[in-house]
Amino acid sequence: MKEYEIPYGKGTQRVRLPEEKVSQVLLPPVTDRPRAVEALMREALDHPIGSPRLDEIVRPGETVVLVVSDITRTWAMFDKFVPILVDELNRLGVPDENISVLIATGKHRLNTEAEKEEILGSSLYHRLKVYDHDPATEACVYYGTTKRGTPVWIDKRAAAADRVILTGGLSPHIYAGFGGGRKSVLPGIAGVETINHNHNLALTDAIGGGVNPDTSIMRHVGNRVSEDMCDAAALFGPDFLVNVIVDANGSFYKIVAGDWYQAWEQGTRDVMALQGVSLRERSDAVIVSGGGYPRDISLYQGMKCYAPGAAALKEGGILIAVLRCEDMEEPPEFFDSFRYTDLLQMEKDVRANFTVPFYVAFYMCCLARSFTIILVTEPENFAAARQTGALPVATLEEAWRLAGQRLAAVGKTDYTINIMPYGGDTLPLGGEDAPW
Repeated sequence: MKEYEIPYGKGTQRVRLPEEKVSQVLLPPVTDRPRAVEALMREALDHPIGSPRLDEIVRPGETVVLVVSDITRTWAMFDKFVPILVDELNRLGVPDENISVLIATGKHRLNTEAEKEEILGSSLYHRLKVYDHDPATEACVYYGTTKRGTPVWIDKRAAAADRVILTGGLSPHIYAGFGGGRKSVLPGIAGVETINHNHNLALTDAIGGGVNPDTSIMRHVGNRVSEDMCDAAALFGPDFLVNVIVDANGSFYKIVAGDWYQAWEQGTRDVMALQGVSLRERSDAVIVSGGGYPRDISLYQGMKCYAPGAAALKEGGILIAVLRCEDMEEPPEFFDSFRYTDLLQMEKDVRANFTVPFYVAFYMCCLARSFTIILVTEPENFAAARQTGALPVATLEEAWRLAGQRLAAVGKTDYTINIMPYGGDTLPLGGEDAPW
């Protein structure tokens, strides 16, 4: 027997396991010492991918719209790298009064003025015009229809600018494969009709089919949500892109700049290099943690480890999620979605009123149908955990006893275990039937 320690909130949980049953402990790759954002930005701007340099694109006196993400994406640290981009535009003859910031809210709520200042930093917030995107049709311009029939409506402020530069953070995404890049256009600055049609592609064509298996984390080729986003972005035609990649410690790992697609696509490979770990085999049980606080502050944040954990798990296996969840039921829009007892009705309502929190809740309910999910969390969260289809326990030792009983009940003695202490920052690559 060997003891394994798993992050949990600001502490850890421990469990003793038969070492010979542990197939693999998957840890994020060790990264080099973080580099200064100034050096990374200079390198990215001097060597754009698939695009001329900014000084060959932007002309003095032109109007420029910078698209940035909303308050839910502050981990990308726009306040650190966007000022460098603005200084570069100033150097190229574009004064502050010709630069505006369009916050890519998609269908999210508007940002408060305090949040706008937090996103950009105080100096830049007071220097530039800052707007929230309005997804209403009358506030957008029509650009055509994608190959999958999505009508492309884009914010009129972006449409009116001489140049549009997309900025954002590039990371794995639960149904778009990866964030960043084209997501700044759709859903970021797209009309509500555009967003709704695109997001419903995350579900199967037939009602009752649930989540489309091709729309999965770490998969953008063959992912119709992502490909539809790309079609929409191509119709709009952004002029340049700057996307940052952040490591598990919250430090800048790399910055890619250049063509809105080619630079982003290179960035997806960089994310794979940062977080990807070769998987020996899918196992009968997976123990996965979000990585502790703040990644497990709520179930909505902590569940980001579910998809990587499931990718390392055999069909019908046991997923043990270790998440303290001190704010278990935040945000309300997410947790209220677990009120359904009929999964088919839940799916119908997701299709009719798609939001990301609603979809994530539906995804979790679907997972609970495919796997046994045991959630290690605080006792006060037990009732809420049961609503999600999980079996709640207070300790990892208790979780493993329960898992062992279930394995024994089906006569499974040759079982294997994969362990992912930092599941939110670890992406299993390979393995039988893996989608990437």
